[in-house]
Amino acid sequence: MGTAFPDPRSDGDAGCRVCTDFKSWTKKSHPKPGPKNQQSHSTSSQPHLGPEPKAQAAPPLESGRKDGTRRVVAELGTGVVMARADGSTVECPPDSEALGRSTWTFLHTMAAYYPNQPTVPQQQGMQIFLRQFAQVYPCGHCASHLRSEMKTDPPRVNSRADLSQWMCETHNKVNDLLGKKIFDCSKVDERWRDGPKDSTCD
Repeated sequence: MGTAFPDPRSDGDAGCRVCTDFKSWTKKSHPKPGPKNQQSHSTSSQPHLGPEPKAQAAPPLESGRKDGTRRVVAELGTGVVMARADGSTVECPPDSEALGRSTWTFLHTMAAYYPNQPTVPQQQGMQIFLRQFAQVYPCGHCASHLRSEMKTDPPRVNSRADLSQWMCETHNKVNDLLGKKIFDCSKVDERWRDGPKDSTCD
């Protein structure tokens, strides 16, 4: 035993986004300032927030879709799930790009919550996981490329910072091959752990 990562909540990390739902995380990480007095309900002390938005009714079913699914996902209570800006829908099963986006989200988040000072069993566990992951990833040529990269540049599992940087650099190699934008690896904590100050994420 002893290979599991510690729960980020156990060390007083109230900003653990993956440990709770979006609405609760937002309240903890970006608390609203209290009212100037208990009798006033004015929002003047919160100019950057404004009044709480009212939940909107679910949009009508989109006509012409055989499966009857909705183009826009309504507010779910744990946060607002927004449709794509271009109005497109998510298709299933996922293609390599959709799978890749979800996979990188998982891998970056896993690295972001890796211990700062991992034990030897934790380091070994991460190395084993990444090796096995590169064997079973459903996209064959993607998995082959990852295995090749790991031979050239083995995962750096000595600390959370090292693993997060390695993950970012590895992802950027893929982005470069695909002609995509290179991510600034100095912002991995902001993107995958702490969240940007304005609560937005590209």
